[in-house]
Amino acid sequence: MKKHLLAEKIFRAALQAVDPARLVRNEAPRIVATLGHGHFRHLLLVGCGKAGAVMASALEAILPGRIDDGIVITKYGHATGHPCHRCRVFEAGHPLPDVAGETATTTALQLVDAADAATLVVVLLSGGGSALLVAPAPGITLEQKQLTTNLLLRAGADIYELNTVRKHLSAVKGGQLARRAWPATVLTLILSDVIGDPLDVIASGPTAADPSTFAEALAVLARYDLLARVPQEIVAHLRHGIAGDVAETPKPGDPVLARTDNRIVGNSRLALEAAAAEARRCRYDVEILTDALRGEARQAAHWLAEQARVASRGKKLCLLAGGETTVTVTGNGLGGRNQELALAFALEIAGEAGLSLLSAGTDGTDGPTDAAGAFVDGDAVPAARRDGIIAEDFLADNDAYHFFARAGGLLRTGPTGTNVMDLQILLIEAPI
Repeated sequence: MKKHLLAEKIFRAALQAVDPARLVRNEAPRIVATLGHGHFRHLLLVGCGKAGAVMASALEAILPGRIDDGIVITKYGHATGHPCHRCRVFEAGHPLPDVAGETATTTALQLVDAADAATLVVVLLSGGGSALLVAPAPGITLEQKQLTTNLLLRAGADIYELNTVRKHLSAVKGGQLARRAWPATVLTLILSDVIGDPLDVIASGPTAADPSTFAEALAVLARYDLLARVPQEIVAHLRHGIAGDVAETPKPGDPVLARTDNRIVGNSRLALEAAAAEARRCRYDVEILTDALRGEARQAAHWLAEQARVASRGKKLCLLAGGETTVTVTGNGLGGRNQELALAFALEIAGEAGLSLLSAGTDGTDGPTDAAGAFVDGDAVPAARRDGIIAEDFLADNDAYHFFARAGGLLRTGPTGTNVMDLQILLIEAPI
């Protein structure tokens, strides 16, 4: 089997392990037990994220006719093929929030505002929820949040920094959805797309205690030299929060979270273990390097190349990594962090035989492109150069997508319905 097909086979085995419908079905006993013990008269559902429609459809199948009402907000194109009958499904913008997301979130908040002590609210969270569940804090406009989010993304802020700011510009993030649902009981099922599975960071933690503060949010903007570039209403809001004029997000021990149960149902480690099992079936020795790959995509590519060079010689070996890198955008090209990582890795191993890498997002989309990621081997850069395609120029312009569009190597899966960050599958076939 050609190496790119083999890598894709391993990747798809990982996707199957974190299929959101399967993960929700695994939680059926817990959900039924919660309903039975609580004597609830009403069951409401709120879902947000790229896997929202898949998770909601599965929950409806588990509890036929039991859900009274529900709102699901997912990314454009991610609801297709996952019909819901008791829940209203909205599609909205990601990674930048849009008016559709704001409208849908307003409807969701109206739904939970009507909950009482006899109501169970099931919340389904998955990657992308931070952008899709959008309710700007009073005095902040959607356009101001969009500009701030875009500036942070382009500056290379990681998900922890980005969501610290988002939570303090929001009326729903950072435990505030649970605050709005009180005194209802809240059961949250979470498909994690964040390293380490921190409850307060995944989808900006709408039902989790938030340890971050207004001061930390302001410090993030200062760290990236954005205080003079973001709208001044944003800076003023954060400073009002620091002064105590705006209420902080719910902190650990807050009574409004006493009836909330947050549960991780799937994550990167689960996907990596499934990828490892598939690689072993393909007769590879396997090593999971990390499930916490982060930092600049180009630096991660260098690290992966180093791991390949010190790996055991003379046997078929599959090295696996998972996580989420970042890209500081300085060029004018098109791409995503996986394509950038793959192109940087191709330059690292140019001319070396027996090495190949697939880097791809488990959600099926990498940046603002139609590709999940890209596959490269030691001949990718030399072969492109023979055709007049200079890899260094494309990387310098953050234009990995157009490099691979011309040279070959893009992986297109379409929306996968899941999201547990990115996977890197590195195959070593022969002594380096």
